[in-house]
Amino acid sequence: MTRQPHDQFAKQYLEELLAPLGTIETSRDVPSEVRQIDVCFTPAPSPFTESSNLGLLGKMAATTCLFEPFRNAPTPVEVRTCMSKLNSVEAELLRKARRERRSLPEADLPRLWILSPSCSQRLLDGFCAKLNQSENWGEGVYFLPEFQRTALVAINQLPVNQDTLWLRVLGKRRTQQQAIDELVELPQENPRRRNILEILANWRINVGSSETLSNADRELIMNLSPAYFKWREEAVSEGRRQMVENFLRVRFGEIDAELEDAIAPMLQLPPEVLTRLLFSLSKQELLLWFGEGSGQDLRLGEGRREKVENLLRVRFGEVDAELADKIAAMLQLPHKELTPLLLTRSREELLERFGR
Repeated sequence: MTRQPHDQFAKQYLEELLAPLGTIETSRDVPSEVRQIDVCFTPAPSPFTESSNLGLLGKMAATTCLFEPFRNAPTPVEVRTCMSKLNSVEAELLRKARRERRSLPEADLPRLWILSPSCSQRLLDGFCAKLNQSENWGEGVYFLPEFQRTALVAINQLPVNQDTLWLRVLGKRRTQQQAIDELVELPQENPRRRNILEILANWRINVGSSETLSNADRELIMNLSPAYFKWREEAVSEGRRQMVENFLRVRFGEIDAELEDAIAPMLQLPPEVLTRLLFSLSKQELLLWFGEGSGQDLRLGEGRREKVENLLRVRFGEVDAELADKIAAMLQLPHKELTPLLLTRSREELLERFGR
């Protein structure tokens, strides 16, 4: 079950990352063959983003290249099959250059990157694959003899740092698990984070939809779960934010800068509490409780008790004698401490908290 969803994921994943840097083809047919190249990439003269943002993957994509990602370590036959695809593409490019009466320098010919979760020493020795420290490729990247224009990437041997993150996501077991944990922790403003989380979540859904799961499938689902749950959580949060924005536009006609700043604190409330407040509080009251300066007691002025009473009335329908008796104690707290209590605690919890 794992192989086909992995192929779909790897192609979509690399396409998402490399598209801003140039032209990318997935499942490209090889002439006169029944095989396909997983990912064929040609860098743009002026890419939309710096290739350095992708670390080691961006360095690989600095020239025309083919990517062949494997979920399991390839066999010698599979490596040779990948190399035959490279030869076919090279022959096609040379024929095109001859038709156009131009030369095609060796440096402009494509390079093959075989991305494997691991590489045995026997596989590396069999293809005379060696590290290339002179060009600072680092651990885990093994080059075949120069004119074969091929490299084997042992993902589990790559250094654990930001430079290798996007490749380590394609690994297995602990390597992949750690990379996904790092990806989830990236700042939300990271331009790639959201789309990659969605791609990983879809991979988990595809694998989990099978009626029969292997142990490898179950392990993969566990690895992908942090990305899946984070993506789902943020998708729900975004949908909720959109609902709040729409509601505020209906009530107040527009969302100005002050209301915009108040939305994030509003979203910290339970949905049922937020809904009642949105229906009941005026714009001024919403800004008072959620605005950028809401932590300043001076904003409440002399009407602080009245504001607390209004909020309690919105939440509980009325301010009975028991609650009214506790307001004086509530007013002893700074605004930034009192606000979350008033907005989230039940009536009984407030009576207990301020009855001491």
